[in-house]
Amino acid sequence: MALSFIIALLLALLVGISLGVLGGGGSILTVPILTYVLGMEPKEAIAASLLIVGVTSLVGSVPHARAGRVRWQVGLIFGAAGMVGAFTGGVVGGFIPGVVLMILFALMMVATAVAMLIGRRSVPAGNGFALPKIILDGLAVGVATGLVGAGGGFLVVPALNLLGGLTMVVAVGTSLIVIAMKSFAGLSGYLFSVQLQWPVVLAFTAVAVVGSFIGSAISSRLPEAALRKGFGIFVLVMGVFVLLQEIPALLST
Repeated sequence: MALSFIIALLLALLVGISLGVLGGGGSILTVPILTYVLGMEPKEAIAASLLIVGVTSLVGSVPHARAGRVRWQVGLIFGAAGMVGAFTGGVVGGFIPGVVLMILFALMMVATAVAMLIGRRSVPAGNGFALPKIILDGLAVGVATGLVGAGGGFLVVPALNLLGGLTMVVAVGTSLIVIAMKSFAGLSGYLFSVQLQWPVVLAFTAVAVVGSFIGSAISSRLPEAALRKGFGIFVLVMGVFVLLQEIPALLST
């Protein structure tokens, strides 16, 4: 357990860097780490990831906000709608078998990665935003986040870019506010049915927060096209990995 915990903490640094650079990817890393490295049950891993990613995103948003890379109006509207969906998803997720949640988690990652790699065009900043679509998308993404602990940045960033008219870099910064709001709402839903290992979760969170500052410091130096492509490839690889781990378990039940 000691070695696996040390490995998990090292990987937690990558979780924070991912959130700081990409505005997402935190849950994509956190859920598999907690499940496959620390041996948590899927529901506990999902609930823990919501806390870890929520706190890390909130702290990591500070450098982005100071640099002017957060659009508060769009972010708060999207986040408020997402909180409603996330709480609902968190409550419902407590009644779904863990292996099913993990497969849903992976399928969501693969579908989103493919959509990003196909090459949806970035919407130029300053074009305004579609309020009804942002609210509906926030609700849908919130349900996904609450249900499987994912659907954070890798869905929010493209939505803010396409519906909110934000550049990729600003969408990343704004997404951290949205992710924090949705994560805490989803966690509150899961806590009706899940108990967390608080010392482990808090240690993981502290290391991830450090990583988020590193990620925030380098995020503005990366070109948007490379950021989008790298994001899509990363999500696709992780989604396929989780599917390969979980489908045999489902078939054997």
